Amino acid sequence: MQVWRRRHCTSCGALFTTNEAVDLSTSLVVRHANGPVRPFSRDKLFVSVLRAVGHRSEPIQDAGALTATITAKLLHSTATAAIAPADIIKTTLTALNHFDKAAAVQYQAYHKTAS
Repeated sequence: MQVWRRRHCTSCGALFTTNEAVDLSTSLVVRHANGPVRPFSRDKLFVSVLRAVGHRSEPIQDAGALTATITAKLLHSTATAAIAPADIIKTTLTALNHFDKAAAVQYQAYHKTAS
């Protein structure tokens, strides 16, 4: 979810590289039913996924890849910039179920969905 660019300074002729990524805190917000609108936090999602995959041999790498996948799905699934916490939980559970059922159970134990 990053763009790598090679830049050229027209003044001095120097070449440099940039890595650009979308700032999700300004482009995606979490809308609670009876509460405030808050910026989306990729870090908060990462930590909750990391806790769920903590039993795996490479939990940090797995959590990073899963977080990127979940974030991409959330961005593509919403027509507006606002997303409900239940949608985040549902998308995360779906990704974890495909990846590791034990991690999905661990995640679901701490993140209840409204039935």
